Amino acid sequence: MLRNACWFSLLTLLFVSQASAQQSEQKYVMRLSENWEIEGDLPTQALLISLQGIANLEAPSLYFIYPQNWDFKFTEPLYDYYKSTRKMAFEEIDSADKALEVLGKHAKGYVVWDKSVRTSLIVAFTFAGLSQSVIVSEELIPVVEKYGLKQKEDFRGRFTGMSDYEIYQWAYDQYWEACDKEYLIYLGGEWGKVMKPGVADFGVLKKSFFTDASTDPADSLEYQFAKKLFSQMKPMSFVMGWHSYKKDSEAQHVTLASNHALRVEGLHTLPNMSFNHQIPVSPGFRFKNNHNVKSGEKYVPKEKVYIACIQTDCLGIGAWTESGRGEIPYAWEVTMNWSWLAPAMLQFFYDEASPNDYFIGALSGPGYMYPKAIPEKYLPQVVDKAYELMQTLDLNVFEIMDHSNYWRSDGIDDDLTKNVLDAYYEGMPDVVGFANGYRPGHTFMVKDGKPFISYDYYLGEKRDEGEAVSDLLELAQMNSKRPYYLLVHVRQWSDIKRVKRILDQLGPEFEVVPLDIFLKLAGDQPTFKTRYLE
Repeated sequence: MLRNACWFSLLTLLFVSQASAQQSEQKYVMRLSENWEIEGDLPTQALLISLQGIANLEAPSLYFIYPQNWDFKFTEPLYDYYKSTRKMAFEEIDSADKALEVLGKHAKGYVVWDKSVRTSLIVAFTFAGLSQSVIVSEELIPVVEKYGLKQKEDFRGRFTGMSDYEIYQWAYDQYWEACDKEYLIYLGGEWGKVMKPGVADFGVLKKSFFTDASTDPADSLEYQFAKKLFSQMKPMSFVMGWHSYKKDSEAQHVTLASNHALRVEGLHTLPNMSFNHQIPVSPGFRFKNNHNVKSGEKYVPKEKVYIACIQTDCLGIGAWTESGRGEIPYAWEVTMNWSWLAPAMLQFFYDEASPNDYFIGALSGPGYMYPKAIPEKYLPQVVDKAYELMQTLDLNVFEIMDHSNYWRSDGIDDDLTKNVLDAYYEGMPDVVGFANGYRPGHTFMVKDGKPFISYDYYLGEKRDEGEAVSDLLELAQMNSKRPYYLLVHVRQWSDIKRVKRILDQLGPEFEVVPLDIFLKLAGDQPTFKTRYLE
């Protein structure tokens, strides 16, 4: 026993000393521009992001504040959080030239991408990680050579006239064997003259392979290439970033990854991960959720319409940093892998949470996955890993979404099979309940007082508020049996003040309750029929 105590104390001291060393390292911050066009600021932004991945190899040294219109809106609040809670001191950098002056020593050279072949930049990120080279376009060569960096590779003219498949196959032949197989980076999203490679610093840090190969089976060559990459990664590895908005669909991308039991961790715009990955939680910190269900207490529903709201698409997108949070009971999807991929970043959300903010596990697995697409032999492992992360994060509600047949079924694909339901019930024995779907779904079940409830309403950010009120009133009329449990999916860009304005117009028959209370009521007195996909 004493030996274990001494070992724990040694680990604690090591943890604290590492954290102190990280805090004492000189750190730099820079604000990135809003322009991500090839003929605009993208060349400079790509240079900086590649430098960030290299400079952060040994310690978290360079942090970026992204513009206000960036998908993830928390980069500045998180920066302030690091300064206030970790006493980090940052020196602000105002140019790429200055960044190279103070951090260029970490690079071993540079690689030139071809602005006339957009895909060459994606390949350049692969090379940058493997060789610790910063990425430049032709006009930036003098800037990096000013600081003594030598050319390691030149892609100008190399890929002229080649298709994306041919370029990626060339890159595979050259680099795949040397790349890390735990993380595959998808630099998809925008296309054409724009690229937003926010997650690229992490791929450079991890020496990952970069691509945006199509996962649409109709694009046979790229699809087969993507399938080959996925098949050569170990199950439960990561597909970081996001699919190309031009080439394929989200459903196709996540389906192919799930076919190989891989976890999707989006988006392509996920920022500063090479920095955040290295910042631990505070000493002694434990993730603690705002539970509302009290052990041993009996919950009896009234003749009401009970509403619970879940805001989807990641904690950092949309409403979290907007005004209104905390005014009504509200549930938020937690990106559970952040507990170890970016632990202090996730602590930021837990520390900022109001008593009305309730966290739930998502999405379908330990990462974004589709359970119907996961090979049967891997599904228990996927559920077990997700449950392990839930316990670390003090979560007792889990959310599932499956669009694995989405593009082949006229969009009707939110329902789950009995085998899938059984896997979650067996692998997550102590949950309060489950939420399912994206749009309204039809999968419902109760087992041992734990309900599995699908969304009855999807509140998109463009839905007129008056029409949303009418929709909810109509749903209550159609589902006349009371209590009626109305689970609402709030799309990520809808802020809470807007949601509250809608709910405030519904009348006294409606009651907005915390999600765990909602599920406890539904589990004890269900008024829905058991239904699942045969």
